[in-house]
Amino acid sequence: MKREATSLAALAGIRHAFFTREGGVSGGIYATLNAGVGSKDNQEHVAENRARMATALGVTPDALLTPYQIHSAGVVVAETPWTPATRPRADAVVTRTPGLAIGVSTADCGPVLLADPDARVIGAAHAGWRGAFAGVTDAAIAIMETLGARRERIVAAVGPLIRQANYEVGAELLENFRMADADNMRFFQPSAQPGHFMFDLPGYVAARLARAGIGAIEDLGACTYADPQHFFSYRRATHRGEPDYGRHVNAIVLA
Repeated sequence: MKREATSLAALAGIRHAFFTREGGVSGGIYATLNAGVGSKDNQEHVAENRARMATALGVTPDALLTPYQIHSAGVVVAETPWTPATRPRADAVVTRTPGLAIGVSTADCGPVLLADPDARVIGAAHAGWRGAFAGVTDAAIAIMETLGARRERIVAAVGPLIRQANYEVGAELLENFRMADADNMRFFQPSAQPGHFMFDLPGYVAARLARAGIGAIEDLGACTYADPQHFFSYRRATHRGEPDYGRHVNAIVLA
C-alpha cells in the first residue's frame, strides 16, 4: 500500500507514506488505491481510498490535505484542514501543525517530502518538470525556513516518479533547461528518435535540492512508468490509449 524513505522513517515523531496503487477499492484503470479527486473515477471510491490513506498516516480523513496542483512554484502553509472546494492552488504545502497530513498527488511527476525534525517543520512538493524548473522545492524550503526550519537540517526524500529510461522529451524542453544553465545538459541523453531526448527528472530534482543546501537527500529509485503493478502513470496511460489514469498521494505528518 505504501513505500517509505529510510531517512524519513528514522525521524522520531514524523510519519510519511508514498502510497502505491495497491490496497484500495477502485476498479478498472483506477485499480485500486486511486486518490485522484480530479479523476473520472467513482468519487465515493476515491473518498474511501483517501480515508484508508489517512488511517495509515494516523489522521482523520479531513486532515489529509492535498492542494489543487497547477505545475507551479507556489507554496501554501497549512494550519487548519480545508475542504475539496476550498483547497488552495499550489504545488507545495508546508506546516508545523501536528495532526495535519500534508501531501501532493502524482502520476509520473516527482513527489518530494521534507522534514526538519528539530524544528518540527515538514513539507511536501509536487515536482514535475515545470514545477521543478520553476523552483518549487526551493520555494518550499524557503517557506519552511520562515517557520523555523534550517535547510542544513532538512531531510528530503524523492518518491516514485517517471525515470530517464521512460521519459522522452522534445528539443524545446531541453533548450529551456540549457538556456537556464548549461550544466543542465547532464540530465539529457539522446533518444532513439531524432530531435528527442531522455530526461532525468529525479536527477534534476535531487540536484536542485543539493544546490539548496539540504542536509540529506534520499531517492527511493522507483519508476512509475515501468511498474504498472504498483504505480499509476499518466504517460503509460496515454501510450496505451486509456481515457484516464489514477493518482497517488504522497504525504507526511507530525505526530
